[in-house]
Amino acid sequence: MTGATTDTLAPLTVADRCDRCGAQAYVRVVLPVGELLFCAHHAREHAHKFESVATHVQDETARLHAEHGAGAGAAN
Repeated sequence: MTGATTDTLAPLTVADRCDRCGAQAYVRVVLPVGELLFCAHHAREHAHKFESVATHVQDETARLHAEHGAGAGAAN
């Protein structure tokens, strides 16, 4: 993956919501024609689909684990 780096992308905030379910987003997927935001659960679920087309993936799930514990964002 090439393109934007985490230095040029703003950190994700509580206002950034998952495009699948509306939960707080911890992953930004930059595509050639836009971007998608995912919660940790949906980022893991769809990673195999976006990894081959993304120009950059901003993964802040480590922050999720630091804020809410190791079980946070786990699939139900």
